[in-house]
Amino acid sequence: MYLIGLTGGIASGKSVVSRRLAEHGAVHIDADGLAREVVEPGTAGLAAIAERFGASVIAPDGSLDRPALGAIIFTDPAARADLNAITHPAIQDLAHERMDTAARANPHAVVVYDVPLLAERLSDDGYHRFDLVVVVEATDETRVGRLVEIRGLSHDEAEKRLASQASNADRRAIADVVIDSDGTLDETLRQTDELWKTVSARA
Repeated sequence: MYLIGLTGGIASGKSVVSRRLAEHGAVHIDADGLAREVVEPGTAGLAAIAERFGASVIAPDGSLDRPALGAIIFTDPAARADLNAITHPAIQDLAHERMDTAARANPHAVVVYDVPLLAERLSDDGYHRFDLVVVVEATDETRVGRLVEIRGLSHDEAEKRLASQASNADRRAIADVVIDSDGTLDETLRQTDELWKTVSARA
């Protein structure tokens, strides 16, 4: 198995890159998807969140009210740290299971672990050692614009989301490869295709 750690800040274009790598044949493991799984109704994760943050973050149907929780954690670093302490160990365990499954199915598989908070968590003992760390990057101005135009956030909300994550400099510090998504979609895909050529020759 050849393991790629893929990261980038919110609205950086990381999803474009991960989809393209999956089209080329990579096994895509999405940490955000795993994060949703570990807080589904009936899980220990959701129970722990309700205990820490109260009933206001639980929707009437018993699921997690993500906007309500987001309003708390994106303005309170201590609350965000508490949430991470609840969810990250469960996400890591599930990610390891998916990686092991991929490796058993194909020992030569290229696995892309898509982790928004990789720069913040890379030093944790629970994380795999990656064969390659790929950072997808766009300027803060571009990312704020995408959050406002595509996701409907206010300018202030968008800036708070960016401020809650690692900086571009932090992510560059752990990168083996940087994909610049500040340009056109075709330019981002071209860089991703070049990355795949390099990776598939190594795997």
